[in-house]
Amino acid sequence: MSKDTIDAKDFVEKASAKGIAEIETARMALEEGGPSVVAFARMMIADHTEANDELKAIARRANLEIADDATLMDQAKAMILSVRSGESFDEAYIKNQINAHEQTTNLFERASHSEIPEISAFARQKLPKLHEHLHMANELKARQDASSAH
Repeated sequence: MSKDTIDAKDFVEKASAKGIAEIETARMALEEGGPSVVAFARMMIADHTEANDELKAIARRANLEIADDATLMDQAKAMILSVRSGESFDEAYIKNQINAHEQTTNLFERASHSEIPEISAFARQKLPKLHEHLHMANELKARQDASSAH
């Protein structure tokens, strides 16, 4: 296989865990974030909830096991714990979002070459939204850097 791809089972598991981590970190942001972070977090909750629901349905149709929510929550919490290191919540959250979306975009690019047509179609369909999320997170960081420079 010339294209870098990922096993469908691994993709379903990793994409589900990352989606839940996005939702959980966004819930934290709703409580602790500033106005622009809260607005971004609301979009993350809506978009990643929708994507996770679609992925669960695809996994069921492809007879792929999806990790249960408890397992995914453990993985998500491990990702969330890496959010803070002395900076403000907004700084930590935005940095986490940039990193998470870079990783997720890479994961979905690899899955877009899956041998399971429904997985590759799902990945290709979600990539533009993931690129948009990454772009928005980078814009938030740029605004934050500009305001802290004053």
